[in-house]
Amino acid sequence: QVQLVESGGGLVQAGDSLRLSCAASVRTFSTYVLGWFRQAPGREREFVAAISWSGGQIAYADSVKGRFTISGDSAKNTVYLQMNNLKPEDTAVYYCAGRFSRYFSTTWTIPADYEHWGQGTQVTVSS
Repeated sequence: QVQLVESGGGLVQAGDSLRLSCAASVRTFSTYVLGWFRQAPGREREFVAAISWSGGQIAYADSVKGRFTISGDSAKNTVYLQMNNLKPEDTAVYYCAGRFSRYFSTTWTIPADYEHWGQGTQVTVSS
């Protein structure tokens, strides 16, 4: 059973930075795709970014391009989301999501595309 555990959320001011971490309990990390979603109150869960180690591919939502960076450490089975220049509209619960796959598609941007989920970590950005 795959477990995803997020950490790193918190309360920051607009313009600040945060780094989220997601540790994945998978044996074959090289064939695992990890992504980040977020959900604000009253809104649907939305895609933020995803990374695949098998091909080194990365995808971002347009709303975070240039501000957020997804990266990973395969030795630690951990993916990170570095969030810079945070805005109040980035306030949400951030979820780590994953699926096993030997290939990666940049169209995997809806929750149904992912099999495993973490418990979420709250990010609050004050203005």
